[in-house]
Parts: sequence; structure tokens; C-alpha cells
Amino acid sequence: MSQLDRRRALKLLGALGVTGLAAACSRSADDEAGDLVSDRPVRIGMITAQTGGFKPVGDEILRGFQLYLDLNDQRLGGHPAELIVADEGATVQSGRAALDSLIKQGVLALTGVANSAVMLGIRDAVEQAKVPLIGSNASPAALQSVVYIWRTSYVDDEAGRALAPYVAQRVPLGGRIAIIAPDHEAGRDAVQGFRQNFGTDERIADPVIWTPFTATPGRNTFNPEIAELISRNPDAVFCHFEGDAAVQFLKKLYAGGYRGAIYAPGFLTEGGVLGRLKRAEAEGILTSLNYSADINNAANRRFASAYRKAHSASPTTYAMASYDAAQVLSKAIRIATELSPLQLNLALGKIGQVDSPRGAWQFNQPRTPQQKWYLRRVQRDGQVLSNVLINELATLG
Repeated sequence: MSQLDRRRALKLLGALGVTGLAAACSRSADDEAGDLVSDRPVRIGMITAQTGGFKPVGDEILRGFQLYLDLNDQRLGGHPAELIVADEGATVQSGRAALDSLIKQGVLALTGVANSAVMLGIRDAVEQAKVPLIGSNASPAALQSVVYIWRTSYVDDEAGRALAPYVAQRVPLGGRIAIIAPDHEAGRDAVQGFRQNFGTDERIADPVIWTPFTATPGRNTFNPEIAELISRNPDAVFCHFEGDAAVQFLKKLYAGGYRGAIYAPGFLTEGGVLGRLKRAEAEGILTSLNYSADINNAANRRFASAYRKAHSASPTTYAMASYDAAQVLSKAIRIATELSPLQLNLALGKIGQVDSPRGAWQFNQPRTPQQKWYLRRVQRDGQVLSNVLINELATLG
């Protein structure tokens, strides 16, 4: 023990007694040296889909947050943390009911939210309650001028914005790009971001093919829209789907005879999607996302290794953003002058840079991350298909 450590120990011993010193020294991996651990618990409410079509995303949100707690002695900012989960369900009404139930339980802060429609639907209620919400997935572009809503994920138009210049370089002049997406908040944002950064160009002049939104597609879902897409004989496709809808769309697109390039926000091939596709249906797809499981930094090595050990699968951007939501809360709780929603919200604006598995990022003025976006390609990694990191695309936010 160094002289400085001896002096610190003696000072703590005199101030706290042996019992207090022992408590002060039992710090989690997240705690900074010298900070005392408090026994005062903090209650965090999580709004996330536990039923309905968004459940796979909801499961990942829960896994990511819980993993952070598991790696940090079930503490946030040195305090024991109680995570209360309320089912977001599949509608704005069920999401609002989840929010109301958590507010009534006196939570210090909120996190989660899988569905962009739900995020928009609870916006005013969160602002009126004045309880900070650190959203870890849904982030519609229309969500602006908020005070109590922060997001550790992205803005829904950013994946398209990041990918557009790359696609513009890859598709030759005179070629045609078919754009297809579900007619809902996230789909419209993805298309808008792509078209905005691609610019006025004949290659994307054809009308967007909008599909009905469904998280649980039926046997005939996408049939007329894919027939329309195939009839255009495009050189490339830009699309936005995820989960079950992504699986069905890609299978039907391949069955319809399309063999050209496919570009998309990374949700198209995220999570369990690739495990349900044949190699020919997915190999070569290029996507943009704020995370890849093979990013090589210390934070990601720790996170990805722990996630794989716990779940026997590669981590997703949904889990990563929720893990970061826990990390953000921990940092803010540590610097808040008191454990109140108001003071915590003020502290969130002071946390600075976050050492994340995705790479370092920080909140910008609209309360979303300023972060890097990556290009990924679906290819064989051993015996399985994987999203392999190719290079960086842009820094947005």
C-alpha cells in the first residue's frame, strides 16, 4: 500500500469506523476510486416490449441493461439499483399504461422504449411528469424540443443518412435504386434520411414502395410490393425492415428472383435474423449501424464477451444501447447533487464522454449521441453468417 493509500485509509477509519471503511472499500467495477458506496437504493423504471411483435427488441433492451448491473454489483452510481420492468406492449395505449404505472411507483428515472410510435405517444406525459427518460431504442426524428427525454441509440434517419453517400458511389450513373420500407415512423425516417443525403438524382427518382407496417407478417405480406419492385428491374435496393418482417421480406425478395445489391439500416440483419436465412438469401447485404459486435476496443471486448457468455449469441445494437443507458444513469447518479429526478436530469447534461462498446460518444444538444456509424457486410464467419465490420461511414449527431 502506498503512503497516499495509507493516509486515505487512516482518514476514513477515523471518520467512519471499521464498518464504514469496509463498506467504502467494497466498490463495484463501475465505481471510481475514492467514492463511498451508499446503501440508499435507486429505482429505475424500464418501459419495454415483453409481448407483441417488438418483444425481440424488448428482450435485448432488458438484457443489455441487466448485463451492466451484473457487471457492476447490481449498482448504479454506487447505489443499489432496483429495475422495475413494465410491458410496453404493441400500441401507444399500452406504452402509456406502462409509463403511468412506473411514475406511480416513484421511480428516479425511466429507460427503454422499443417502438417509435410509443415514444411519440408518451412524449408529453414524460415531459409533464418531469422524470428523465433515457431511451435506448426508439428515436423518431419528430421527437424534438424535449427536456426530459434523452436517447443512447440514434435518430431514426441517421442510418439512412450515413449509408447514402456510400451507395451513391457504388451504384453507377444511369442505374436505378428501388426504395421500399414500411409506412410507419421509423420507416419514413429511414427513407427520408437516405434520400436527403443521396441528393437530387435520377437513380432514386422512382416512387418509394411503401408496405403496410407489421411486426408479425402473414403468409401474403409483401407479395404485391415485391412484385412491383421486381418489375422495375432495379440495380440496387434500399430497404428498412427488422425482425420477422426482415426475414420474410428477404426470403420473398430472393424467391422473386432479385439478385442485385441490397443496402439497409443495420436492423435488417440484426439479432436473430441471419440465423433464419439461407446463405444465398443474405450474403453480401451491406448495412449501416452505430455498432458492430467485432469493434475492437476495451469496452466492447468486455461487453461482447460478457454478453456471449450470458446468452450464447453476439450482442446487438439494442442491447448495447441499453447497456449504455445504464452506464449513463450510473455516471449521472454519481454527479447529481441529490437523488431527485430534477437533479438527475441536470446531471445528465454534464456527464461528458461515454466510453462505450460502440466507441466513445457524447450527448449533443438535442440529447442524442454524437457517434460514429459503421458499414457492415453479411458474410460467412466460420460456420455462420455474421455482420462483419468493413469500415467507418460517418460521424453524425
